[in-house]
Amino acid sequence: MNVRPAYLSLDRRQLQARVERAVAALADCRACPRDCGVNRLEDRWSACKTGRYAVVSSAFPHFGEEDCLRGWYGSGTIFFSHCNLRCVFCQNYDISQGIKAGPAARGSTPEEIAGMMLSLQRRGCHNINFVTPEHVAPQIVEAVAAAIEHGLHLPIVYNTSAYDSLESVALMDGIVDIYMPDFKYWSSERSKTYMLAENYPDAARTAIKAMRQQVGSLVLDEHGLARRGVLLRHLVMPGGLDDTREILQWVATELGPDTYVNLMDQYFPAGKVTSDRFSEINRRLTSAEYREAVAVARDVGLRRLDVRHPDPRLLARLALS
Repeated sequence: MNVRPAYLSLDRRQLQARVERAVAALADCRACPRDCGVNRLEDRWSACKTGRYAVVSSAFPHFGEEDCLRGWYGSGTIFFSHCNLRCVFCQNYDISQGIKAGPAARGSTPEEIAGMMLSLQRRGCHNINFVTPEHVAPQIVEAVAAAIEHGLHLPIVYNTSAYDSLESVALMDGIVDIYMPDFKYWSSERSKTYMLAENYPDAARTAIKAMRQQVGSLVLDEHGLARRGVLLRHLVMPGGLDDTREILQWVATELGPDTYVNLMDQYFPAGKVTSDRFSEINRRLTSAEYREAVAVARDVGLRRLDVRHPDPRLLARLALS
């Protein structure tokens, strides 16, 4: 199977028009459902604490992603600092909301981010994986366009909380190959309590449906690597199986039973979660809770649940020993 990245079908004129549209949108920012409306071209910012340029926390081959993304040489991951959500349990709190996410951090130009992408490509990564892209969708368009000019040819992964605006999803049309939204909460009340975003469930449902319409269900090549489509994640939360049930039923009904779903069991108390604050989620997920989540997925008809295999680097070491 030879599935070309979507952006290679855009001619230079189309790509330039997309860049101009993306940059213009920063003057009255609606990149996410916060609808702040600030002029980021003047380096102003609001909820996301990011002005004209995206702030990159790190860029490296990631071997912790799903097998179909990490492959043998890793997923070329670019982590953006700051976030448009305020998840109290964030496992990357330092770079999303903490000290390392201060607004004084220097942003990276499109050319600099393009250089990171090309470096990851030279290292053999199977894709370019943008993590926490919701608030920097316009800057991603600029960077991808710059990288294409210098030979980028890897699939683009949009690794998001799903708190995206339809405007941002439309900007990504024809550029992103693989959408990887994490549908966190179904309940507006829990979304308000744990993420300071009461409208999260509505925004996530709207954005994920638009993503699915663009790229369809997940397509794997003959090597088992993701080439195009939606890979949906759901972090199962302690005491949150009612949300899990609602989300999985919605996925099966609205996106289809062939939707590729990763039910994640790795929650642990982090960020602002302590015994005195948010005590109800100040514990690990139990094995019984996770088994029930998997049973729910099967019951609603979901057929493609992610299964993890040993780290390929470990397998390589064992083969050589």
